[in-house]
Amino acid sequence: MNKDVYVLGIETSCDETAAAVVKNGREIVSNVVASQIDSHKRFGGVVPEVASRHHVEQITLVIEEAMNRANLSFADLDAIAVTQGPGLVGALLIGVNAAKALAFAHQIPLIGVHHIAGHIYANRLVTEMKFPLLSLVVSGGHTELVYMKEHGKFEVIGETRDDAAGEAYDKVARALHLPYPGGPHIDRLAHEGSVTIDLPRAWLEEDSYDFSFSGLKSAVMNTLHNAAQRGEQIDAKDMAASFQASVVDVLVAKTVKAAQEYQVRQVLLAGGVAANRGLRAELERKMAELEGVDLVIPPLSLCTDNAAMIAAAGTILFEQGKRADMSLNADPGLELS
Repeated sequence: MNKDVYVLGIETSCDETAAAVVKNGREIVSNVVASQIDSHKRFGGVVPEVASRHHVEQITLVIEEAMNRANLSFADLDAIAVTQGPGLVGALLIGVNAAKALAFAHQIPLIGVHHIAGHIYANRLVTEMKFPLLSLVVSGGHTELVYMKEHGKFEVIGETRDDAAGEAYDKVARALHLPYPGGPHIDRLAHEGSVTIDLPRAWLEEDSYDFSFSGLKSAVMNTLHNAAQRGEQIDAKDMAASFQASVVDVLVAKTVKAAQEYQVRQVLLAGGVAANRGLRAELERKMAELEGVDLVIPPLSLCTDNAAMIAAAGTILFEQGKRADMSLNADPGLELS
């Protein structure tokens, strides 16, 4: 009988300090996240030095809590998986060094995980992955379409050329005087407003799966500025609805087109912006028109940064015999390959 595989995941790439234990890459045994949103809210965004300081304060407590909730000792673990990159270098270093210390002290295999791979593998905590598949990754720093033929093999077929979708959300929210993080506030307002403002959709070249949201962000700023110059007031709800419609149209259309071209069996939604109700609803509506393609959308708790997704991705690497040594270092520009 095959032995169960327990992996401790550690995630500190941005402003969440997280640790989780996952069994066999599919089952969450414990999942602890310490968020820093309140600390960064007054600055209107994540301050790297503040984030690093919070990680230092929280990392030991969060790991202990994850192990206690799992009711396991370090001797029960098969591996420790940690986010190696991309992310804020100071923040990443806290998690990487904590993982290395534990791996060294307890002689446990160490595995470095790509943050985006983690977001994709959050879906495996919902249902088994079916290949070939396509993943739409939408977060504060990333907007990518990733094609996968098998476990652990990623082909980025489209990515953002400028602002990521989440970044555009935060900047537009700031222009509308909404609190940080802006995404949930725009999403809420969008459901109360109407699409009455004509905003651009950046389709780029006909055969391109890349994204661009910088022009859309600028169009929102210019529209608000021009209205202010004329002494007019634009309804924030309608602006939010119009902006969100533009973002969602492009994301969904390119995803559906790629799913057809690559003849995938499954489409996965991943990343922090995957929590957006407008995006979830439109993707569900459009994907229902495609026969033989399953859509998987993780619960809200697995969309934002967490360590269960890192443990899930790390389990695959562990089973493939991938190991890191004590030279493992944070890599803020780590490529998904």
